[in-house]
Formats: sequence, C-alpha cells, structure tokens
Amino acid sequence: MNNEYRRGGRPEHKKTVTRKKLRKRAFIPLILIVLLIGAGLYIYFSFQSGLNIAEENGAEQGAYEFNGADNNDGKKNMLLLGTDKEEDGGQRTDVIMIAQYDYMTKDMKMMSIMRDTFVEVPGYQPQKINSVYSLGGADLLRETLQLNFGIDIEEYAVVDYQAFESVANVINGNGIPIDVEKDMSAKIDTEIEAGEQQLNGEELLAYARFRHDDEGDFGRVRRQQQVISALQDEVLSVGGLFRLPKIAGTGIGHVNTSLSNGEMYRMMASFLVRGDKDIQSMTVPRDHTWQFVDTPNNGSVIDLDFEANSEAMHDFLEGDGNEEQ
Repeated sequence: MNNEYRRGGRPEHKKTVTRKKLRKRAFIPLILIVLLIGAGLYIYFSFQSGLNIAEENGAEQGAYEFNGADNNDGKKNMLLLGTDKEEDGGQRTDVIMIAQYDYMTKDMKMMSIMRDTFVEVPGYQPQKINSVYSLGGADLLRETLQLNFGIDIEEYAVVDYQAFESVANVINGNGIPIDVEKDMSAKIDTEIEAGEQQLNGEELLAYARFRHDDEGDFGRVRRQQQVISALQDEVLSVGGLFRLPKIAGTGIGHVNTSLSNGEMYRMMASFLVRGDKDIQSMTVPRDHTWQFVDTPNNGSVIDLDFEANSEAMHDFLEGDGNEEQ
C-alpha cells in the first residue's frame, strides 16, 4: 500500500517541477524584451543628449554643394577638414585630411596634407591649400585635389574647433590621456607640460594646433595624428563604448557633411566590429620630395614634387597602406 502511494506521488511531483521550469522559461523572452527596450531608450536619450550639446553651443548645419561621385568599389574616400573662423569672417582649414574606409577589408587609412602646400586651384591663381576652402568651399578643395594629385573624393566632413573641444570632453570628461612631447605655451592661450597628461578639449586642441617650434607644421601634423589615435583609443575603451551614443550625437550635431546619418552609422558599426582597430597614416609631402619657396603673394610655401607625391598617395590608398610616416 505504501509502495503504491509513493509510485502514485512521483508523477505529480514531476508535473509540479516541470510547470515551475516552464513558468521560469516563459519569463526569459520578457526579460530580453525589457533589456532591449532599456538599451534602445538609453541609446536614444544619450544620442539626443549629444545633439543638445551641439545645439547649446550654437552649432549650425548647412548643406553645401559637393559633387563627389561614389565609384562603387567598396571604398569611401572622404575629405576631413578642421576649420577656424578668421577675423575677417572667412574660414581657413588648418586640418586637411583624406580618410579612406574599405568596407571589404575593414581598413581605415588617413592621409594628412600640409596646409602650406602650394597647389594649382581651378579658376584661381595658385594658392596655399589651406586657402582653397575660403575661396570655394569643400567642392573646390575636392576639385583641387583631383587636379593636383588625381585623387577622387566622394564625401566630405567639416568640423570647427568648438566641435572638437565638445566631442573630446564628452569622450572623457576627466581629459584624454596623451604623452605630451614637450612643454608648450607660445601662442596657444594655455600652458601644457611635457609627459603623460590628461588634457581636456581646449588643451587637446591647443596641443594639436601648436606649431611654434623648429618643426613648424610638420610637428603639428604629427601631433594631430597622435591626438586622433588617442581619441580613438579612448572611444574604444569600455567607458568610451558606453558613452558612444552621446559621442555620436555630439559629433553629428556639430559636423557639416555630405554623408547621410545612415551612412555614418553603417561606417561606425562596420569599423567597430572589426578585430584590428589600427588606423594607417601618412603625411604629404613625403620626405625628400619638397622644398620651401618664397612667393610674392603667399609668402613661404611648400613646393612639391607632384609626380612623386601623387604616386605615393595612390600607392597608399590603393595598396596595403603600410607606408606610414
């Protein structure tokens, strides 16, 4: 009799345990949905917070004429410009870079062009390349690069220095870690000491723009590339990835670009999922391919061997990109 009772009780116990497991499993999809909704809300409100920062800073976005054409080869050549307002209301580009992202290999390349490079300008007299933007905007600079170097630019992005400071402060409010190569103070409105430092947006911009030493613009271009690398490392840190929606919102709110928001998201997502996050870099002019020349209307300029530099630029963009300088 007792044995029959025990045998009869076991199935009921199993049914109870099974029902409990089923109830627990039923909560799993609900929990996942709640987490996804929470993540979506966090991304949305963080992104909006970044856009609000740009709005509070008075950032204005405008649509500029730009006739770059996509060559549909899986690579995107972009003109990156850093501008500052001059006293006469015009703008010059202290930062001129060509960035290329390859969607197939997930490689990012960045090429800096010295601002005093003397170039032929369509419809104008020869100029320093940093003056071209004030004459005809990003599209004239695109035409100038094609004329002098045979490089086809598909998109552009223009960022002013206030935007740079804002984005740097959002990336890390405690400052961006960077190894300052020397004491700096001349004509940068701040003092920066040599060694490992945590630089806020204003200080980081001053470090990237400093050129009052024996290296002049060559040292400045090298520091600009160092700063970009430091910002990249900080964004890809755990804390940086957590702040990425706000960083993106701040950047997009400040930048004037021909890229659609969808294309920017696609490019960022593609780059973030790749294993190797190194950015290959190059500086134009190349060693032993230039000289300083005094001109009547433009002062001291960099006179290039255009054939040698054009070949090096095409090799860098079209090859494996290992010619770093």
